[in-house]
Amino acid sequence: MTTNIVAEYIWLDSNNNFRSKSRTLRIRNATEVEVDNLPIWNYDGSSTGQATTENSEVDLHPRAVFNCPFRGQNSLLVVCDTYNSEGEPLSNNHRARAKQLFDENLDAQPWFGLEQEYFIMNPNTNKPLGFPNNGYPEPQGQYYCSVGTLNNFGRKVADLHYKLCLAAGVKVSGMNAEVAPGQWEFQVGPCEGIEAGDHMMVARYILERVAELSNLVIDLSPKPLKGEWNGSG
Repeated sequence: MTTNIVAEYIWLDSNNNFRSKSRTLRIRNATEVEVDNLPIWNYDGSSTGQATTENSEVDLHPRAVFNCPFRGQNSLLVVCDTYNSEGEPLSNNHRARAKQLFDENLDAQPWFGLEQEYFIMNPNTNKPLGFPNNGYPEPQGQYYCSVGTLNNFGRKVADLHYKLCLAAGVKVSGMNAEVAPGQWEFQVGPCEGIEAGDHMMVARYILERVAELSNLVIDLSPKPLKGEWNGSG
């Protein structure tokens, strides 16, 4: 019996922004959705700043598979890294080199726990949630691990992100409101080796998709605000 599933292939463009596209896979048994059995795919790298128009094809190699929490049953999120037509990793495909290093030190079995701080931004004002259109909110202090309408901004986004990460199979271990208004943090781990990067990448992708549902923007940059406001480390 053949089952149709939807696989969302995810990768990073030349500016390390997410790109993704969907394909239907027709499978006959569960082993066909294991990462080593998923097909290599491709895309137009000239449209993502990663290839010339004369030689635009870039290959996507599946590296990790997660449940898709947006489409639900019979759907996947597929973490990919990127290679040119000669089979060489693209310049921002740092996963290829990291995998090589981990494979050379298989006996080490390193464990990692990662924190990701981020701001939820209003694209109409280009300010974080909780910032008035003019001026500034109360100084930071009341927002960290906060509760209440006057203190906490963006909980719906952060909570839904947490829930969907767990549904996807991401090893997210917690989250909290951070020091500045509209600033949050989630934690991934413990993970072993290259798995840490794959789980963090999917967690970030899910966060972008959740913010998209509310017409909000996620800012991962270290210091998006001027003044006496904590950055994202």
